[in-house]
Amino acid sequence: MILYYNRKGIGDTLIVYLKEGGKQSVQTKNDVARVFDETTNETLGLNFFNASQFLGDQATGAVAVNAALIDLLNQKLTDAKVDLTLPVDVQPLIVAGYVSESKKHPDSDHMHVCQVDCGEETLQIVCGAPNIEQGQKVVVAKIGALMPNGTIIRPTVLRGVSSDGMICSARELALANAPQKRGILVLNSETQVGQDFNSLKKMHV
Repeated sequence: MILYYNRKGIGDTLIVYLKEGGKQSVQTKNDVARVFDETTNETLGLNFFNASQFLGDQATGAVAVNAALIDLLNQKLTDAKVDLTLPVDVQPLIVAGYVSESKKHPDSDHMHVCQVDCGEETLQIVCGAPNIEQGQKVVVAKIGALMPNGTIIRPTVLRGVSSDGMICSARELALANAPQKRGILVLNSETQVGQDFNSLKKMHV
C-alpha cells in the first residue's frame, strides 16, 4: 500500500495505491473515490478528496503511514459506505540494509548479485553500481516502495537473475547535493540494519 500526495500537481487529493489491475472504473461517494477492476471488482486504489483537512501541511511525495492515519481513512470509508478496511501496515519500505554477499552477475560484466540483510528479511538484489561492495551499509528500496520520481519498485529479472528491490543512490533518493557520478549511497557502518531511511535523511541532506 502506497500513500501519495501532490497538491500542486493533482490537487488536494490523497492517493492510496493498493494493487495493479485491468480496465479501471471509478465510483465516488462523498469525499472518497474507489478505483476498481471492472472485471473482478477488486479495489485497486482510493482517492481521498480535501485531504489537507486531515493531512495539514503535507509535503509532496509519499505520505508516512501510521496507525492514526489509517484509522482516520477507515472511518472515512465507513462514512462513505465503502465496504473496505485498509490494513495498518506501518513497516517502512525504504530502509538501511547490509550487503552480506556480492558476487559478479553470471551474464554481465558490470552488474553484481547481492544478498542484502534488511533486518526482518534478506533480499536478493541485482545492482549495477560501480561502487557496490560486500560489507557495506546501504539504502534499500523494497518491493512496493514509492521513489521520489514516482517509480514504484517491483520484482524484476535482470539478465536471468531475479531482483527483489533496489540499492539506491543519493540521486534516486532525491537528496540535496547528490553527486552526479554513478554510485550507490553508502551509509555509516554503525547504521542500524532495517532502520527507516526517513529517520536517517538529516544525516545526508
